[in-house]
Amino acid sequence: MHGWQARLAAKQTDAAGAIAKIAPGRRILIGSGAAEPKRLVEALVQHGAHLRDNEIVHILTLGPAPYVAPEMAGRFRHTAFFIGANVRAAVQEGRADFMPVFLSEIPELLRSRRVPIDVAMVQVSPPDAHGFCSLGVAVDVVRAAVQSAELVIAELNPRMPRTHGDSFVHVDELDACVRVDDELPELPCEEPDAVSRQIAEHVARLVPDGATIQTGIGSIPDAVTTALMGHRDLGIHTEMFSDGLMRLMEAGVANGSRKTLLPGKAVTSFLMGTRALYDWAHDNPALEMRPSEFTNDPLRIAQNERMISINGALAVDLTGQVAADTLAGKFFSGIGGQVDFVRGASRSRGGKSIIAIPSTAKSGKLSRIVAAFEEGAGVVTSRGDVRYVVTEWGVADLFGKNIRQRALALIEVAHPDFRAELLEGAKRRHYVFLDQVAPKLARPWLEERRIELADGTPVAIRPARLSDESALQDLFYSLTHGSVYRRYRGRAASWSHAEVQRLVDVDERSSYALVAAVPPEAPNQLVALAHFELETGSSLADLAFVVLEGWQSRGLGAEMMRAMCRIARERGLEGFRADVLQLDKPMLTVFHRLGLAVSSRREAEGYHLELRFGEGPVDELRDETRIEAAPLSE
Repeated sequence: MHGWQARLAAKQTDAAGAIAKIAPGRRILIGSGAAEPKRLVEALVQHGAHLRDNEIVHILTLGPAPYVAPEMAGRFRHTAFFIGANVRAAVQEGRADFMPVFLSEIPELLRSRRVPIDVAMVQVSPPDAHGFCSLGVAVDVVRAAVQSAELVIAELNPRMPRTHGDSFVHVDELDACVRVDDELPELPCEEPDAVSRQIAEHVARLVPDGATIQTGIGSIPDAVTTALMGHRDLGIHTEMFSDGLMRLMEAGVANGSRKTLLPGKAVTSFLMGTRALYDWAHDNPALEMRPSEFTNDPLRIAQNERMISINGALAVDLTGQVAADTLAGKFFSGIGGQVDFVRGASRSRGGKSIIAIPSTAKSGKLSRIVAAFEEGAGVVTSRGDVRYVVTEWGVADLFGKNIRQRALALIEVAHPDFRAELLEGAKRRHYVFLDQVAPKLARPWLEERRIELADGTPVAIRPARLSDESALQDLFYSLTHGSVYRRYRGRAASWSHAEVQRLVDVDERSSYALVAAVPPEAPNQLVALAHFELETGSSLADLAFVVLEGWQSRGLGAEMMRAMCRIARERGLEGFRADVLQLDKPMLTVFHRLGLAVSSRREAEGYHLELRFGEGPVDELRDETRIEAAPLSE
């Protein structure tokens, strides 16, 4: 028997004997997530009659929490770093406490003894040939607790996977050991519903190939990992690792080959999922377990280029504030790692932070986009930190937007049943113009397309939105005098809010506007506008469009026309009418090459054209662009 084996044998006891070593009035940390030492927790209650005024701390655990039962008052008081379902009622009823703290900062709280840990109760794998046990599925804050606690009690469980990274604990660091053979608690994957799948499709279009991703827990993250199956060379740097991320790695989609921090390694601090995940993690060198001060450090997160953080929320207000730890004025979960990853991703080269939420709650009775939070709601992520908010209705890009622009963008991705109410709330708070109209298109992404011009430049062609007003003003005021004269015969001297709002206040049939946006994933410039308007009693819509200089003669105008024809035909129109100056030969060429029946009437300065659809599709144009099959959301 090796020296460490003899020392380990001397530390072995049963659960009751281990609990007897704990003194009253001590702070006890319990292992996280699926690594909760279940037998020790049970013994704490069953054999801890000698304990008084003991505080129990932990982040979310998947096992039972008998110490928060009302009859345990006086013996135990729980403080949650993150509120799980097993302690939520106790916190909300005042029988337990909640400590708001960033997950990245908890280890330092423990090591500095600002929150001293007297006892760490953990679960580890059996020792290897060198006497090292693995913390397995939870390193997070447990690593710091083991290093700083005066008494470390461990369950040795052969069902705990031996994971790599900063996860090893030598038996000499343990003060008491209890051998168990228990299955780890599992967290089954949720079957995504239609809303989760649509949100996931929007999110996936914001993720470039070669990105490093962070996801959380629930049906939306599970749907996102499925939606990312068509991507290439993804990396993983996340606080929580799920079955969905495992499947991305097994499929070769997430190979980490383009990561800029620990390439080839999937970095995480804890795993929660099924037994299949735990088995896959066992002795897997591609998995790098690190404590929370590493995985959640915003500076380290930002070292991953193209870092994409994907987090959930309970509600978002019209200024962009995110409520994620309170519900109906009561503490519900915690700060966790959301802010850590939002800030890290935002500072990453090419990175994006995404808040992904369903637009409604309580079976559609409540909007998760709100004009203002209710009393008692807590802001986890500030409006200055939030970049993208995604619902099943689309993507709101808030970065660099003022409050008016933010409010409009968020109303556009709110459920249509609540948009008018939200707009009225925005007007009462003077967030928007008092004559602001509400968005009418329900699902604009269905008519969004990503194209590639002949020179390879990617462009998004999508319906104009009310939140495009400022970007369209930038487009119009960037036009040369010649373009203004050719398109508007010099009549457009200014582009006021009222004028631009009229252009983008589109509906399902009588008026419509398309814009071309670059870059397509996160557009910050509009380079073209096409607009039609149908007079009452007419079957031909008045059509006009404009393309910014520098984007003309590249096939963009032709593709905009092709899209407008398709949309007009779907709405039952017979064609278009357009007035074109004689000197505007590029526009005349586009119209005549559409494959439509064109009739013209010469006027003083140009032509009045009527373009009628035939029976066949509009496909006679030379193919100057290549269109991807899938619609693009942003």
